[in-house]
Amino acid sequence: MGSEAKVALVLGASGAIGKEIIKELIKSPRIGSVKVVTRRPLGLESNKIEEKVVDFDKLDQHEDAFQDVQIAYCSLGTTRANAGAEGFVKVDRDYVYEAAKLLKVNNCPHFNLVTSGGADINSSFLYMKTKGEVEKMVTDLDFERLSIFRPGLLLCEREQSRPFEKILQLVAKGFDWRSKLSISVETVAHAMVVNSFLEKTAKVEIIENKDINCLGID
Repeated sequence: MGSEAKVALVLGASGAIGKEIIKELIKSPRIGSVKVVTRRPLGLESNKIEEKVVDFDKLDQHEDAFQDVQIAYCSLGTTRANAGAEGFVKVDRDYVYEAAKLLKVNNCPHFNLVTSGGADINSSFLYMKTKGEVEKMVTDLDFERLSIFRPGLLLCEREQSRPFEKILQLVAKGFDWRSKLSISVETVAHAMVVNSFLEKTAKVEIIENKDINCLGID
């Protein structure tokens, strides 16, 4: 991708993975500036950061936010508990797709997308089906390079309490010592940024939890 500093764009900056991606990009000498596309101001402090506040229901009115980007990272998402089934699909599939379309139209060569282990367009479970659908929709946009990351159970502190997920995290920390099923958000973010600067021949790559762990641990 060349040695000059790149312009990166982050979607999902308020989420656990998005926050860590931003930290990685700020540290990277290969990233010159970071556009953070968000629905509300986040008050991020860095001379590399440029916040772009947009209405995700009217993304076509904010095309300027998606221009002049060389690498995009998307970890945008919500939960069915917070948004309901319809709201979950709108955020995790439709918003992601509409943002990806604007990046494609504006010639962004590399799109990095976080979905989930088990993503499957034919799944009977809404979560996995939605993740599978957005993978296909973004793949069909035909980016010059598309990297899809499918992490397992995310190990992190949530702003909103998720009791069942917390129990699973505690179990994973105790028993998943080879990190086959779980992964920290820091590791996911580091892996995504590291992978961005690796020379790859595949136009579309799907990176599962085990390989994310390998990439994300120096």
